[in-house]
Amino acid sequence: MRFNFKLFLVSLVLLFLNTTIFSQDDKELEGRWDLVISKDGEQLPSWLEVKKSGYKTLVGRFVYAFGSARPISYIELKDGIFSFAIPPQWEEGENNMVFEGKWIDGALAGTMKYTDGKTHLWTAKRAPKLISLENPVWGAPREIFNQKNLDGWYASGENQWVVENGVLTSKKSGSNLITDEKFSDFQLHIEFRYSKDGNSGVYLRGRYEVQVADNKGSEPDNIMFGGLYGFLTPNEMVAKSAGEWQAYDITLIGRRVTIVANGKTIINDQIIPGITGGAMDSDEGEPGPFMLQGDHGPIEFRNIVVTPLMKK
Repeated sequence: MRFNFKLFLVSLVLLFLNTTIFSQDDKELEGRWDLVISKDGEQLPSWLEVKKSGYKTLVGRFVYAFGSARPISYIELKDGIFSFAIPPQWEEGENNMVFEGKWIDGALAGTMKYTDGKTHLWTAKRAPKLISLENPVWGAPREIFNQKNLDGWYASGENQWVVENGVLTSKKSGSNLITDEKFSDFQLHIEFRYSKDGNSGVYLRGRYEVQVADNKGSEPDNIMFGGLYGFLTPNEMVAKSAGEWQAYDITLIGRRVTIVANGKTIINDQIIPGITGGAMDSDEGEPGPFMLQGDHGPIEFRNIVVTPLMKK
């Protein structure tokens, strides 16, 4: 019989989860966690928040590798093992994703049974605080798109992006476009234009998506125009009509974000809880690139200017 190393690892973890080695308190689980799920040869960035509802009940939120943040109505904790289930959102199949895990010396580890019934391993570390400065000093603004070619950028897969008349253009669904350079704290000015029903996004540090979508006339929502996808809702809908050029001015320091859309402040100095679906990784303590979403249809960008924070 051929030895299945992956199945062997899963069995070891399951055995470990069912072996109580130490006592555990609810407080050790409470907080925000940056996950990595090992699934079919890929390392999928995800996110978990655990908090109390009342005195005893543990609840939370979860972000998978794609989709928006979803609530966890109940987290069971028994004999040092915690577990919860998440209904499918965009995943294939109708089964819940079922998670089991254990606190291990300041970190978490466990298994996920996916909607297809297969079991995969995951690990997590506590999300960093990401300190925000009270009196930021800004450097000089600079254009990170040269309006001529894709120098300084690369596609996440087969490239469909082109530069036409100084405009960065994706004419069809395809790969995302990512900066070679990575950034920590910054101010970003970016202009964009979409067609009817257009949908895209601007990922900050490659982890936090600000939604770009044709939502004029809709009530504001955290998955619509100007929202920090699945987390932060704009205070008003300021989207223009499809076919018009629009602009975001975004300030990100630590976890605190301010978004000005078409000249109006729609999110003011709010805390980003964690990574959003589609993030490149879940290593929140590190600098990251800008990523422009190109897998949801045609989109155009221009005048991409970054002003870095000068830390003393």
